[in-house]
Formats: sequence, structure tokens, C-alpha cells
Amino acid sequence: MSTKHPIIAVTGSSGAGTSTVKEAFEHIFHRLSITPAVIEGDSYHRYDRMAMKEAMKKAEAEGNTNFSHFGAEANLFEELANTFETYGKTGGGKRRLYLHNDEEAIPYEGLGAGQFTPWEDIPQGTDLMFYEGLHGCVKNDNVNMVDHADLKIGVVPVINLEWIQKIHRDTKARGYSEEVVMDTIMRRMHDYVHYIVPQFAQTDINFQRVPIVDTSDPIIARDIPTPDESLVVIRFKDPSKFRVDFPFLLQMIHDSFMSRRNSIVVPGGKMGLAMELIIEPILRRMVQDRRSLMS
Repeated sequence: MSTKHPIIAVTGSSGAGTSTVKEAFEHIFHRLSITPAVIEGDSYHRYDRMAMKEAMKKAEAEGNTNFSHFGAEANLFEELANTFETYGKTGGGKRRLYLHNDEEAIPYEGLGAGQFTPWEDIPQGTDLMFYEGLHGCVKNDNVNMVDHADLKIGVVPVINLEWIQKIHRDTKARGYSEEVVMDTIMRRMHDYVHYIVPQFAQTDINFQRVPIVDTSDPIIARDIPTPDESLVVIRFKDPSKFRVDFPFLLQMIHDSFMSRRNSIVVPGGKMGLAMELIIEPILRRMVQDRRSLMS
């Protein structure tokens, strides 16, 4: 961890909805005049899109039906941990981008969707690092992202809702069939259990969206439950660490309530508001401490 160069890690599975958290952080960065060094988890995949397909075929031919983007073999865990460590010590390091689509690839001559940009220096003068992706809190015998991150946030909808969100996103926005998406979900299940789930015991704050409509069979669900058809359980690993003011939150967020001493439940439509009310004071203190130390 680093007071001079703090690191925020937002971790969630594919289809978890980490974009909502990213949007809340963008609002806070703007209000507090924070300049972040943004790191995308996809840029630390080991293979580009075409190479990943070949690696999957090879793994299946060798009898490995669990090879996926969720596991260690398909990712650069050591490089990501080194990026965290280097930034925490120096405020610098290397990063690259993964180009998800043709639009993102336009500024990069000679590159297309599914490819990586070259590694480049992280810009100087940033206030903190903001990571959003699959593996921001991985901790095992080989790597330890947890010890380098100053604020760790998990985005963890209940699994049926996560599947519904992924199925709808991948079929409607990316053109995959339901069968292909379900094959991906099942292939990833081993790595999901061993690499994704254990991270949420390491996070400081978890946001878990829980539908209050029937999602028993996510495969046949015609619609994603709306925010008004959901509750969000927000769990703090150690409320005192970040000086969480529960009475203030209960007053500011209508229809919220405490479910445990370290957990507050808010209406699904208030998730963004809750994030900003919780996270902004933490970032304000984090940046004030940094700027005091730097001056």
C-alpha cells in the first residue's frame, strides 16, 4: 500500500456490472479534480482474440475443457502485480490497452479489434491508479495484488443475475448465440470458483445486487431485472478502516436499512448514489493525505 501513490482495485466477473462503479468513480474524480492512471484488466490477458481462440483449441485437444480468461494460464498475473507494485513505489510503470472493437482501434494504425496496443509508460503526475477488471484482488502462492491496493471493491451480483446480464449483453451487443454464451459460462466455472470468487473475501467493500423477482432459470429470462426490481447489499470488511458513517447513509438513502453490523441494504435504483456517498469521503481523505505528504 502507498500513501504517495494509492491504488484502487475494482474487481468483478464478466457481466457483473463493474461499469456502474466505474461511472461513479468518474463522477468523483471530476468533483475532486483527481487525475487517475486507468488500468483495464483486459489489457493483462495473455493472448489477443485470435491467439486466445487457438490456445483454447489446443487446450481442448489436450483434454483441458476449463481453459478460460478467468484462469492464471490465460492472464499475465505477474505483470499486473508488478504494475501495482511499481506504481505504488514510484507513481509510474507500464500499461497497454486491449482494443475491444473497431471504434477503439481507429487511433491505432495497423491494429484492429481484439488486439493489444504496445506497452507504454504510465503518464507522470497522476494522483492514483484506478484498476477495473477480473483480477484486481488475486492472492496466491505466486502473486499478491491485495497487499498493493489501498481500496479494494468487489462487484458481485448473485450468480443467476450475473448470468442473465452476461447472456443479454453477449447475445444482443456482441452477436453470440445463447448456446455459445452458456458454453463459455460452463467452461469458465472451474476458474470462476478458484480465481474470481476468492477475491471477494479480500475486498474492503462488496456491492452485491440481489433481484427481488424470479431468476430461477437465467437461460430463459427475457429481461434483465431492473434496478427497481433489485436490492443492493453493501458489505464492509472493516467499517472502522474507512470511517463508514452508517447513520448518515441511512438518512441520505431512502428505504435503506442495516442487515448486519457491517452491511447496509439499499434499493437497486440507489446503487450509484450509495457508491458516491460511500466512496467520495474515502477518496477525499486518500488524496488529501497524498497531497500533504507530497508537499
